[in-house]
Amino acid sequence: MQKTFNVTGVCVPERNYMVDVSDRVERIVEDYVSPGKYFTMNRARQYGKTTMLYLLEERLKESFIVLRLSFEAADEYFVSHALLAEGLTMDIADCLRRQSIEERIIRAWEAPVSERFPMRSLGVKITNLCKACKKKVVLMIDEVDRSSDNQIFLSFRGLLRAKYLDQASGWDTTFWSVILAGVYDIKNLKQKMHPNVESKYNSPWNIAVDFTVDMSFSASDIASMLVQYEKDWETGMDTEKISQLLYDYTSGYPFLVSRLCQIMTASLSENSSKEEREAAWSAGAFQDAVREMLKKPNTLFDDMIKKLADFPKLREMIYSILFQGKRYSYEADNERIRIGEMFGFLKEKDGAVVVANRIFEMKLYNLFLSEEETEEKIISVVDTEKNQFVLGGHLQMELILKKFE
Repeated sequence: MQKTFNVTGVCVPERNYMVDVSDRVERIVEDYVSPGKYFTMNRARQYGKTTMLYLLEERLKESFIVLRLSFEAADEYFVSHALLAEGLTMDIADCLRRQSIEERIIRAWEAPVSERFPMRSLGVKITNLCKACKKKVVLMIDEVDRSSDNQIFLSFRGLLRAKYLDQASGWDTTFWSVILAGVYDIKNLKQKMHPNVESKYNSPWNIAVDFTVDMSFSASDIASMLVQYEKDWETGMDTEKISQLLYDYTSGYPFLVSRLCQIMTASLSENSSKEEREAAWSAGAFQDAVREMLKKPNTLFDDMIKKLADFPKLREMIYSILFQGKRYSYEADNERIRIGEMFGFLKEKDGAVVVANRIFEMKLYNLFLSEEETEEKIISVVDTEKNQFVLGGHLQMELILKKFE
């Protein structure tokens, strides 16, 4: 099967050109899972979380029983405690069968939960399962933040916490490690923010350790992916130069890297000439790919626009950074900065808050300018912005160059 660059769903090494993240997988195993830690893998949308969970599952199956679930299409689970317990029972049974666990263990797990005390009953089932299995059991849940402010989910998370503490005291047996993945940091965030909707405060999750593995790509990471591609296609590209360009524009945001590569290869086929292949990976072709990406909608940009509409104070901050040159000192506990960083829009640089990467800067410039034009405010904006570049009748060229940079 011919490999492709992928920007949707899970990336599979056998099918897709991918950055080699085996070192990150090993670090997660050694530093988090093997010691029996509970943690939240919270990163921005389309940042490779699902792929990382898949690769982690493949690695852990050597030594653990892995239960990899997703709450992406599980809204009906959070109607009642009983439905959540029943839904988790079915999903975990499927995971056990995929790993060829003994049928007697699966049948015991599938026993009905108590109608009066479903969460207590689920807790007993978890204990019995973990005692019956010959290997330690690891639980992974993707898209967990879809219901992180739902009281039913908070009850389940409270159950996991109580059993973890009891296991540490020698009173219970439960999952060896729990990994919750999503955009919102359910460990530290006091409440999941739904604009115009009353939010529920999250229950404590202070048993979870900080997840510090960097999931962005470095220029050398990107080069490892392009080397795979070059081996198959022999384009003659300068992998070091193109890798650096990809990094300079994306700061290693996984979706942006793969999407630009996808655009650059869209016109190529097995019948493409050597000249066509080389031209597709030139610096000029890269700039064309950047322009095409910015012109067309994609799921990441759609989510960005929605988030800015939902959080107008964050939008106001980003606008003032881009158009007014305003400097905000970085403070991790500032709510606007925390939200912007969590969504992947902002980052810290030299003690200040900046837009996370060049692609986002360009997209946001285009978006804000287009909105100003359509609202007929562009003339007043130009008059206002001109003042910062003209002082005493003189054009402040150094400031202009810094802004341009």
